[in-house]
Amino acid sequence: MDALRKQASKLREQVAKQQQAVIKQFGGSGYESSEVMVIDEVEMQMHQQLEKLYRSTRCGRDFQKEIVKAAEAFTAVGYKHIEAGTKLSEDCSKYGVENASDEILAKTASVYGDARKHVEKEQDDFNRLLFTQVLEPLRAMINGTPLEDARHLAQRYSKMRQEAEAQAAEVFRRQARVRESPIPENVAKLHAAETRMQELKANMAVLGKEAATALAAVESQQQRLTFQRLIAMIEGERTYHERVATILGNIEAEMVSEKQRKEAAPPVTPINHASGKTKYFLAEATHAFDAASEKELSLAVGDYVVVRKVSPSGWSEGECKGRAGWFPSAYVEKRQRIPTNYTSTEVY
Repeated sequence: MDALRKQASKLREQVAKQQQAVIKQFGGSGYESSEVMVIDEVEMQMHQQLEKLYRSTRCGRDFQKEIVKAAEAFTAVGYKHIEAGTKLSEDCSKYGVENASDEILAKTASVYGDARKHVEKEQDDFNRLLFTQVLEPLRAMINGTPLEDARHLAQRYSKMRQEAEAQAAEVFRRQARVRESPIPENVAKLHAAETRMQELKANMAVLGKEAATALAAVESQQQRLTFQRLIAMIEGERTYHERVATILGNIEAEMVSEKQRKEAAPPVTPINHASGKTKYFLAEATHAFDAASEKELSLAVGDYVVVRKVSPSGWSEGECKGRAGWFPSAYVEKRQRIPTNYTSTEVY
């Protein structure tokens, strides 16, 4: 009978050692999940709290890594966008210079080429924002000391808990030995095992509180920082798109306006009367007019203009202060009398 008891005791020892070997092999790299009550209910609650915090900070770190990956992708695409946009800007400007005779398209290409530079400037600003306000802060926290230290404390607690679980089994085994054979040697070994168990219990209480405090602080910082960086990225992207939309809206309006102006430009042929002689007359500017091209004539209120041609489209051609060009007919009024201080080559 004694031989059977000894054999059963040895078998229990072997099983316990195998269990510890498995725990060390698979549980050393993280926080070991376990539903076994090692000491008491208080310790079990601490274990569950640490397990929850450990998982939470791991999920928070993984989410931050995903945001970093996305921001890096946005930045890479942004640099390609800048490269392509800069090339297009140069090509548009070049076409505008080399094809000045094609007034509408050349002017449009030049305007777009110049605006394209501003669009790429906004893209570069957005890339800088992603780097300074999203990538750098998140990378710093992902690789930061507080996170690693807090997780290391939790891992130490997990290993100590595994040791306490093994020690509890050792105490149980020693108690069985004493019941089987209450000799002084077995009693002494039981007292030593129980003392070690008490030491582990006290150390776990201290380490558990320290690990929980550190992990809770990291969890709070993770959530706060991640939220702030997400808001910064959203605001930066919104501002980028709004500014680009404004730039494109302005150049679109300018292009359409320029096209309409060119299409409504007055004809180049003069209007001749039946006599075969072009009739000139003197007019006074009643509204100011700013020339938008070399073919137009700027006027100030009160300027006198020798009108040479009048077009049914609402434009007139004339001369003022030694300059000639086209201007809106409605901006001048014909004068019956010629001012005494005005001289011109020929007025009919």
